Amino acid sequence: MKKLALAVAAASTVAASLGTIETAAAQAYPNKPVRLIVPYPAAGGADIVARLLGQSLLERLGQPFIIENRPGAAGNIGTEAAVRATPDGYTLLLVTVANAINATLYEKLNFNFARDIVPVASTDRVPNLMEVNPSVPAKTVPEFIAYAKANPGKINMASAGNGTSQHVAGELFKMMAGISMTHVPYRGGAPALTDLIGGQVQVMFDVTSSSMGYIRAGKVRPLAVATTTRLEALPDIPTVADYLPGYEASSFHGIGAPRGTPAEIVDKLNKEINSALADPGMKARLADLGGMPLIGSPADFAKLIAEETEKWAKVVRFSGAKAE
Repeated sequence: MKKLALAVAAASTVAASLGTIETAAAQAYPNKPVRLIVPYPAAGGADIVARLLGQSLLERLGQPFIIENRPGAAGNIGTEAAVRATPDGYTLLLVTVANAINATLYEKLNFNFARDIVPVASTDRVPNLMEVNPSVPAKTVPEFIAYAKANPGKINMASAGNGTSQHVAGELFKMMAGISMTHVPYRGGAPALTDLIGGQVQVMFDVTSSSMGYIRAGKVRPLAVATTTRLEALPDIPTVADYLPGYEASSFHGIGAPRGTPAEIVDKLNKEINSALADPGMKARLADLGGMPLIGSPADFAKLIAEETEKWAKVVRFSGAKAE
């Protein structure tokens, strides 16, 4: 019995020591540069948000947050790189709505996002916008629905590709409005916008960060914001939900880490990210992009991801969308 008691005491001492080491490591974190994987090309909306956040975290934590762009396969290449990384807090992932969509869009992935990535913090929500070429006669959502019903097969809907946020936002609109539109997928948002401006396609449910400049220049006409509340940057534009109650389509960004990342590091990053988002300068920069800060706990972010995954799964199945 005495030997057993000594063994238990020794094990407890080791466990306590390990806990002390982990806590000390978390307190010292970060003591070297942190890699933030962005699974999209440079200069896009996700990349801009990552760089804004990285600069703020550098100022707060004293170490560079190096942006590593790993585009491809609708974000899956970069996501898998983060999943396979050592879970020590020195590799992070910029999470987007594509991760929620891809869970259903792709029949086979080399990872399970909900299992393999730990939610750290949400950062912002970027609304989609229902916008049309100025030649389209409809000036409101009800007028557009009536126009679509009167002209079946004549409206082409652009997107940045199959399964992108623009695509599923349009499919959700079709489903709720009971109309038919022909989906025209492009290899990215830029060529889709080019053809929308040129009149080759008539409507697009683009993210505000990509379209705001064209809206201000009068090259595309916004009909409605796809979030449930109006956008501060476009206060006179109604929401789709004003006409189709319950409609909501937006992109979101956040930070994730490989499964097994110490909870103390996750909590420290969450605290610092939330502080960054509360800064007036950061709020102003996000507003310029059409975004709204999303401050919350890791559990709040996990709940958002789960809800978005369930929501877009229904739309992907309804639309029959397939990965390119």
